[in-house]
Amino acid sequence: MSSLAALAAVLLLSGCGKGETQEQGGGGRRRGPQGPPQVGFVVIQPTSVPITTELAGRTTAYESSEVRPQVSGVIYRRFFTEGALVRQGQPLYQIDPSLYRAATNQAQANLASAAASAEAARIKADRYKPLADIEAVAKQDYTDALAQARQAQAAVAQNRAALDTARVNLRFTTVPAPITGRIGRSLYTVGALVTTNQADPLATIQRLDPMYVDIQQSSADLLRLRRELASGGHTPANAEVRLKLEDGSDYGYAGTVEFSEVVVSPTTGTVTLRARFANPQGELLPGMFVRATFAQSIDNNAFLIPQPAVSRDPKGNATVFIVGPGNKALQRSVTATRAIGTNWVVTSGLSRGDKVIVQGVGKTLPNQVVRPVPASQPERVGPPQGRGQGQGKTATGQKPG
Repeated sequence: MSSLAALAAVLLLSGCGKGETQEQGGGGRRRGPQGPPQVGFVVIQPTSVPITTELAGRTTAYESSEVRPQVSGVIYRRFFTEGALVRQGQPLYQIDPSLYRAATNQAQANLASAAASAEAARIKADRYKPLADIEAVAKQDYTDALAQARQAQAAVAQNRAALDTARVNLRFTTVPAPITGRIGRSLYTVGALVTTNQADPLATIQRLDPMYVDIQQSSADLLRLRRELASGGHTPANAEVRLKLEDGSDYGYAGTVEFSEVVVSPTTGTVTLRARFANPQGELLPGMFVRATFAQSIDNNAFLIPQPAVSRDPKGNATVFIVGPGNKALQRSVTATRAIGTNWVVTSGLSRGDKVIVQGVGKTLPNQVVRPVPASQPERVGPPQGRGQGQGKTATGQKPG
């Protein structure tokens, strides 16, 4: 009898525990639906955002000059080291001056001869003048003597010009540097014959500090920019340019846009913008390909939206949720083509004062009623219910008997 009584007690306790567990589980399943999800929002206001553009560019020397001979002859000497820095006016080549020195001496002698003839003709004319006045000689003889004196004076001027030309040609036998810059390799050596009309230069000098960067922008983008500036919604930006070099590194100096071409290339459909950069270390070399980033205008009606608030559909279109009437989450299509820091720049689709949902976007559905709170306010999560807080209650809130 005692063993039967103990077995009955165990079965009774087991049945009571199971019933209590089923009531708790059933009560949890029968609990009423939870309230609307809590989301965080921000009230947006338009702000000024620079419209940055990244374009391809190519470096160009600030100044470039080809060293060419202005007289013909054999190169006698070379005065520079290839690749060195040369100064304007510095002698670079010496062309054999023998013929030109002789021509100068000849021109100088011709000038002296013409001057002597002119002096004799002048004296003869001066002597004929009083004799012609008293009719001691024919007046025609005086006229002829005066004409010869003037012709002799003109011959003096001609020979003086020839002497100047000979001296210039003699000076041209020393070929100077036309600009200050870095000189390249010499295309002609000592002993080579050079002429005034040859196709190749003797050498090329390039000034590399500062340096130009020619940037190519499509004419369509430039036209759109000008229309935006004309509409008043955009204002011109400070044309500061940053460079990214061929190895992906950033160039340490900022440049400025100097000017824009007034013609469109018929082959590429682009307009060339020229920027100027300091190049004290010579890091930029002519012909390098670079990427230029700069702001062409400032959008005064753009919105900065935190990136978690913007979603993309399968087609890549950007959408956001805003808090609408009745605390409904309304989905809006927006234009967000670029980012600044942690924010997307939205240029259309939103209005001043819209409440954009930035927290809890993943649990938000279109037209769903939500419980909006400011995004700066932390989300309040209630503590879990204890054993004495509604445990064992049914859907009607009554405890089991």
